[in-house]
Amino acid sequence: MDLTAVIKKGEKQFVALCPELDVASQGYTIEDALKNLKEAVELYIEEMGIPEGVEESDTIIVRFEVKDHAKASSAIR
Repeated sequence: MDLTAVIKKGEKQFVALCPELDVASQGYTIEDALKNLKEAVELYIEEMGIPEGVEESDTIIVRFEVKDHAKASSAIR
């Protein structure tokens, strides 16, 4: 089963989130955060089972850029 990991730098640690299951974990390195997230997801699935529709997830993760000086009025049309 393929799932998504979204990893962000927190204040002191990296935070990893699996958006399909809404499960999160953290670690001091990206590798640790991902390893801990995998463990948390495995425990979640063991306890709760696989939710319906997860394998057919429509989650899309994309990166985009917003200019620092852009005005909201010009960005929203």
